Amino acid sequence: PFLKKFPQIKDSKLLSASQREKVFRLVVHEPNIKWKVSFVWPKVIDKINIWQATLLAWRRCLKKVIQSGEQPDFLFLDGQWQMPCLKIRQKAVVKGDQKILLLSLASVIAKVSRDRLMEKLDRKFPQYGFVQHKGYGTKLHLERLKKFGPCEIHRKSFRPVFENLSFKEKVYYLVSQIPRGQVMTYQE
Repeated sequence: PFLKKFPQIKDSKLLSASQREKVFRLVVHEPNIKWKVSFVWPKVIDKINIWQATLLAWRRCLKKVIQSGEQPDFLFLDGQWQMPCLKIRQKAVVKGDQKILLLSLASVIAKVSRDRLMEKLDRKFPQYGFVQHKGYGTKLHLERLKKFGPCEIHRKSFRPVFENLSFKEKVYYLVSQIPRGQVMTYQE
């Protein structure tokens, strides 16, 4: 019954920033919804890949929920994959944020939290205009990336960022991706 107070959201990306903020405030003040947010930083994503980083963020959020005294008995996951090695029942739903209200609300929480983080990072790195594009590969972001080169919060594994690294930075990044104890040839 408490879900009736939430508007039917089909896709958080189709909401304006002010609409997302309004929904965010509703969720935050709803005692029947337990939620947590977790970020995985670019260096970790570069090291373990985007999918493993997604799993890491999911596990961190689940751990935070459990540590807060809640024990979920079922999880909906937005996408086609489930969390491996998990004893909690779960269901992956492709485009779940467009089909299941709780996933829609989770999408809003994630987007607002990420946007707020990007606004903080904009104060540290104003030359990139993060407050305007929130880190997405927009024309403005790619122009700034080309003009100023990548900074510490850019994922080197993301092609437009990698292409804007100096030769030395590319070599260091590529060498860092070689598993310990493995030998590779120049061509590899």
